[in-house]
Amino acid sequence: MILPTVHRSLRRGDLARLVAEIARTAPEAAAPAVEALEAGNVDALLDQEAAVEVVRGCGGAPAALPLPLLWYVPIRAELRAGGERAVDLADYAASVALAFVRVQATHLGARGEADLVAWRRAIAGLPTDTTARAERAADCAALALWWAGCFPQRVARRGGAGLVRAYLPFAASALHEAASQIAARAPEVADLLSRASTRIEALHQALRSTSVDYLGPEAHTSRGRLQRYLFRLGRAN
Repeated sequence: MILPTVHRSLRRGDLARLVAEIARTAPEAAAPAVEALEAGNVDALLDQEAAVEVVRGCGGAPAALPLPLLWYVPIRAELRAGGERAVDLADYAASVALAFVRVQATHLGARGEADLVAWRRAIAGLPTDTTARAERAADCAALALWWAGCFPQRVARRGGAGLVRAYLPFAASALHEAASQIAARAPEVADLLSRASTRIEALHQALRSTSVDYLGPEAHTSRGRLQRYLFRLGRAN
């Protein structure tokens, strides 16, 4: 089961690199960034506009900042812009992206409606009111959210734009089911999954916006990936 892990995994060295990039590209914003880092106020640092501006446009290889920051900071910003200030939901969306982004798409499959059918069967194949069923439902939901948010073009190529939209209610329903399965055994996790199910549109939009910046608009094609790499390489030099 994918749970929020990015925030607690950030090290001081990661944050120091972010501050160094802020100082390099926006010297006028360096003092507040340093102050937040020295005070241990991680959230204040990550939510600074200068931090968001530094991270945006730094995605892809090569990158000057750690991968978790490249996803987490802009996702937080996107959700805040939409009125969602729950840090754990931003953390969850970033954790979903990081859990799958390094896995080759061909290993995860994207066969249109067959995915939804297979995911539903996989969940239904386990007994109700069990942790195993909750974990499978949560994982299938995360996978659907990841495809819809990070690779919608690939999904649409196989099943049309409507299939991308179909992934979202499925993800919301699977998250809700996972929450209900473990409400008595793990109420805090259940609460997170339940809130995520009600904010699936916002999570999708945050992933979509961030993925365009990090992966590029044509991440599902070899040409798009090559163009993105060459662009980043030119910026790094």
